[in-house]
Parts: sequence; C-alpha cells; structure tokens
Amino acid sequence: MYDELIIMSYAYMAMREIASFIMNAIDIIRKEDIEEVSKTLIEAYNNNKKVLVMGAGRSGLVGKAFAIRLMHLGFNSYVLGDTIIPPIGKDDVVVAISGSGTTELIVTAAEAAKRVGAKIIAVTSYPSSPLGKLADVVLFVPGRTKVAVEKDYFSRQILGIHEPLAPLGTLFEDTAMVVLDGMIVELMYKLGKEEKELKNRHANIEI
Repeated sequence: MYDELIIMSYAYMAMREIASFIMNAIDIIRKEDIEEVSKTLIEAYNNNKKVLVMGAGRSGLVGKAFAIRLMHLGFNSYVLGDTIIPPIGKDDVVVAISGSGTTELIVTAAEAAKRVGAKIIAVTSYPSSPLGKLADVVLFVPGRTKVAVEKDYFSRQILGIHEPLAPLGTLFEDTAMVVLDGMIVELMYKLGKEEKELKNRHANIEI
C-alpha cells in the first residue's frame, strides 16, 4: 500500500511537471514559426501537394497523430515507413520531427527529399542542428536538453541536481504533440473547415 502511494505521488508530480513545461513552452514558441508552418502547409493543400510526416521512435508516433489529423482536414498526408507512400517530388512538403535534430534516419530522409525539390519543415529543439540547417522552415519546440550524469541520489541533492520527472525525450514529444494539435486548429480555421467535415473523413471501420 505504501509503495502504491509513492508511485501515485510520483505520477502526479510528473503530470504537473509535464503540464507546467508545456505551458511555459507556449510562451517561448515563436508566432512567426507557427505562421510560416501554416503558410507552407496551406500552399501544399491548395496545390494538391503531398505532405510526408516522419520521426523516429516516439517522435514518429507524434508524427502519425499529426498526419491523421491532416488527412481529416483533407490533406494528402503520409507517414514515412508505411507501405503506401507515393514518391515525393517538387514542392511536396516533408514534416521532420526530431528533438535533437541529429537523428540519422530523419536527417538522411530529409536530405533525399530536399534533393528532389520538396520543402522541409523541421520540428526540433535545435534550429542549428543538421536537420534545422537543412529545413526551409523550422518550428522550434523546446524539450529536455540535459540528462543528470551524477547517479547517486544524495550527491544530486547536495549539488542541487534534480532528475526530471519526465525521462529521456518525454518533454519534447509531449510538447510537440500539443503544438502540432494546435497547428491543426490553426489550419482548420484558416481553411474554413468545420468539425463535421473532419468527422466525415474519420475512420468508420475500426476494431
């Protein structure tokens, strides 16, 4: 019972830390970046261009959620790794999600897309990273940048080093999810879409 109470308290502390981080991130994210991303995606929509979303690991899952919502809006959206991806060409859009901006698979795929004339949107915590430098548009999304190297608990307390309650890339991934969901609403209103239209494109065969 005691262990269960400890686990629950950590769960609540973690939820508060993540929520607080996201709230602070909202004030850091540049409105100009949001505007540039929405402009690039709307141009793709208006010209019937493809949008390929990609990310590795959990960032890839965030990308899949974004691609689904783009499809609900009427975009020709795809996810890297699926078996039905059409070829990407000139003026198509690639949304590449990588907190570090150095994920080899994503950087390599973005380079290939760039060579055929696609526009690259980088969602990253590091605008000066290889992915950021490659991109036409960078959407800066803050995330955890350091991992505590001091493993001893009491040493961390004495030194004032506090292990985050959101391990690894959690803060970037959760923040990116919220930012991209917000982007969907931005696109929804700018394209004059209503929720009913999105619902009509929602899957009707589900297990």
